[in-house]
Amino acid sequence: MYKRVELTDTIEVPPPLLGDVSPDLVKRLLQDKLEGRLDEDVGSVVSVIDVQDIGDGRVLPGRRGHEGSVYYEATFDAVTFDPQMQEVVDGEVVEIVNFGAFVGIGPVDGLLHVSQISDEYLAFDEENQQLASRESNQTLGVGDAVRARIVTKSIDERNPRDSKIGLTAKQVGLGKHGWLREERAPAAGE
Repeated sequence: MYKRVELTDTIEVPPPLLGDVSPDLVKRLLQDKLEGRLDEDVGSVVSVIDVQDIGDGRVLPGRRGHEGSVYYEATFDAVTFDPQMQEVVDGEVVEIVNFGAFVGIGPVDGLLHVSQISDEYLAFDEENQQLASRESNQTLGVGDAVRARIVTKSIDERNPRDSKIGLTAKQVGLGKHGWLREERAPAAGE
């Protein structure tokens, strides 16, 4: 789920930039520091939008960083993405592997395990980079739009790439968008 939140963080301003401690400078420094970072409490910081307040600067002796840097506490608005358990999300298949499909949902990818895609057996077609059913000839490949539900979530703040989000598409109303349209088409023609 995307949210607009108000956050507070400390930003380091190195000596060459101390002449212009403006909201624009602090915003750029916050963007460099935070955008793309995962946090257990707020999720992934997508964008720093607006700096609300910049506190008084402090020199912190013995602090690692640039010699002579000044540290400011800033309050700012940010857009975050925090996937919630049981949330239904739309995404795009970004990679097909023998055990399932990785689906881009916002700034992160979730795994749609092959057992969670369909009740039919789906074989991995490495040559065409897709999962295919022999029963119904349905396929799932890179670029396909998918609706799924988040069923597991493990966020690793230290190594965001190691975070894991598990998805399922085995309930009514979930799955590849094309399959969902096909299911609705006969009902519309009746």
